[in-house]
Amino acid sequence: MVEFKRQKLIEITGADDRVGRAIVLHPVLPSSGEAVSRSPEARLEEAVGLAHAINLDVVEALLIPIRAIRPATLFGAGKVEELKGTIAALEPDLLIVDGTLSPVQQRNLEKVWDAKVLDRTGLILEIFSARARTREGRLQVELAHLSYQKSRLVRSWTHLERQRGGLGFVGGPGETQIEADRRMIDERIVKLKRQLDTVTTTREVHRASRRKVPYPIVALVGYTNAGKSTLFNHLTKSEVFAKDLLFATLDPTMRELELPGGKRIILSDTVGFISDLPTDLIAAFRATLEEVTEADLILHVSDTASEHVEAERADVTHVLEQLGIDPKEKPILEVWNKIDLLGPVDREVIETRVSRRADTVALSALTGAGFETLFSAIDLKLSALDLDVVFAVPNENGKAIAWLHAHGNVTNRQVLEDETILSVTLSPANLGRAEKELGLKAESPIDRMVAQ
Repeated sequence: MVEFKRQKLIEITGADDRVGRAIVLHPVLPSSGEAVSRSPEARLEEAVGLAHAINLDVVEALLIPIRAIRPATLFGAGKVEELKGTIAALEPDLLIVDGTLSPVQQRNLEKVWDAKVLDRTGLILEIFSARARTREGRLQVELAHLSYQKSRLVRSWTHLERQRGGLGFVGGPGETQIEADRRMIDERIVKLKRQLDTVTTTREVHRASRRKVPYPIVALVGYTNAGKSTLFNHLTKSEVFAKDLLFATLDPTMRELELPGGKRIILSDTVGFISDLPTDLIAAFRATLEEVTEADLILHVSDTASEHVEAERADVTHVLEQLGIDPKEKPILEVWNKIDLLGPVDREVIETRVSRRADTVALSALTGAGFETLFSAIDLKLSALDLDVVFAVPNENGKAIAWLHAHGNVTNRQVLEDETILSVTLSPANLGRAEKELGLKAESPIDRMVAQ
């Protein structure tokens, strides 16, 4: 029965390319005294964009002020009745509440309005379901969806009121259907986690292979629809799906890229972030987002043409912090995208601000303007990670000496009777490779001087 409800929801929301009618409601909650990053109108507009992302036809979008949160329905009784009339007149297939609904609130609103109700988490899950392409992405979506659905088994579906009988008079009443559904979900979750563990192991093997190459990994992150995939395509000459659509890209994509100076990197395009991204989703997609945590450099792409760009940057930073990424420890380069959409005055202001910042570049992923500056900034950031070390290599180990010349910048060479002393600048990845694969032991220049 759980699978039937899931299939019915997909049909309603148009995930099979059928358009459904929807009403979007954004609850304007009582002020908490904290600064609000976005206006209610902007949040409503974003919710409508989320609905459009799964091909829903939004027939009405409303801001609903709330004086006090009602545990049973979120909205006050008068507002619920008022909305009931609107719903009856417009006959939508789906009601979207752009906020978090408790299972009880969702059930009660569905009963009063006689319509399917979905909250923000449920809507984002539906978008992810429609976007996932890889096996890992589909597994992660299903895991997040089941975890979400498990808490929703309080709905008053008729089948949940029944009990399956026990063995005659032995053992008392049987297992309730709601308990059976919850047990089935638990079993499926355990199975999915095992499958994801296998996928994660495979990903780690691939990641270990990349370490052996090894090229630095540069990850693109940013608010959804900031232009990450367009930038990725332009830089790597790829054809990753890029469209003016929220969550256009879900599964991570990686490509090799050679910078103008000759340095090779691996560029990774990741899922876009969004405000109030549900914690369950962050947890479910942690394996995918590990590509960000493993990156040597993060490019934080933002849409300079958006009037909410500062709030969007703050939201991305918050998600990065949830992933355990400390901006003070992980190099981050700010990429202010879509300058082609700015007027001459605004563009001049942006370029002036960028000129005063050491870790920011302005560009257009669509036209390629500013790419030279981006390449230089990436090269500079990665070079700053390089380490100055000294190796004492036996003269007969010509392979190791040649490798250090090929993969590092040899700044000094001293040939002795039995060994060659090389002062080399290496990336952290190449240093690890030299020690593990070539069996070399690195010393810092200071330690070498002290030893002498």
